[in-house]
Amino acid sequence: MAVSAKIPDLTLGPVLFNWPAERWRDFYFRIADEGPFGTVYVGEVVCAKRAPFFAPVLPEVVERLSRAGKEVILSTPILIGGPREMKEAEAMAAEAAPMLEANDIGMAALLAGRPHCIGPTVNVYNERTLAYLAQRGAVRCTLPWETPGAAIERLVGAVPGVAIEVAAFGRMPLAISARCYHARAHRLAKDSCRYVCAEDADGMAVDTLDGEPFLAVNGTQTLSYRYLNLLAELPALRAMGVGYVRLSPHALDMVAVGRLFRAVLDGAMQAAEALPRLAALAPGAKFANGFFRGAAGVEALGALAAAE
Repeated sequence: MAVSAKIPDLTLGPVLFNWPAERWRDFYFRIADEGPFGTVYVGEVVCAKRAPFFAPVLPEVVERLSRAGKEVILSTPILIGGPREMKEAEAMAAEAAPMLEANDIGMAALLAGRPHCIGPTVNVYNERTLAYLAQRGAVRCTLPWETPGAAIERLVGAVPGVAIEVAAFGRMPLAISARCYHARAHRLAKDSCRYVCAEDADGMAVDTLDGEPFLAVNGTQTLSYRYLNLLAELPALRAMGVGYVRLSPHALDMVAVGRLFRAVLDGAMQAAEALPRLAALAPGAKFANGFFRGAAGVEALGALAAAE
């Protein structure tokens, strides 16, 4: 049952890929100036080795976004892999601002007692887990990418004081590893990877033995090959009372992508009109909404199938 008729806010998740620092900075500068996003997440969440490249430009990105009126949330790593990374996590947790998004349950423990967000890589599938995290300070929770629509509806409003955020666009993170497949594919060791993941701005496609694209690899992260696309499901998410709808950055015109999602959320455009426009912005991309509809995640169903 819907708990609110309020129009969801649009958010932009952290860049998952290894973009050059200047491109990363300029991307967020444009989001600050033109993006239709109320909240913007920033920070390196996939590989600690990449973080030093972005650290010099992070303060000016945060300042530019904040000056533009965006709520800035610092996303923390998905996997804390050793003592050095733990010390870095503890240092992040000790900072007063900006608000942090925990993408690892260990990070959530460090943030206990202060307001924070729970990211989509923390497994929140039921009301008891959500209530436990809320008791420890969580005020917003982005549900895992694979959460079915029926489960989303049950969780919205289940725990007072916790807003629900739903991922609606982008390649879906499926796994994280201490090993780097990206390096291995180039016959390199993780410790001497030469940052080859930077060669693939949206991840490296992986095919099945039959030559069908199946997954994408982003350093230590495994993603879906298909892009999640809940554009046609936005009216349902709004009716459920979802507070926030998240888009994941890709090497596309994310301002234009965001404007399409914003228009459908606002009722200014029908999904049937927006879907082909989104496809034109992402030439060659394949879309899926199976998880939301309780089917295999790779499936394109309903209006999405009709658009294809």
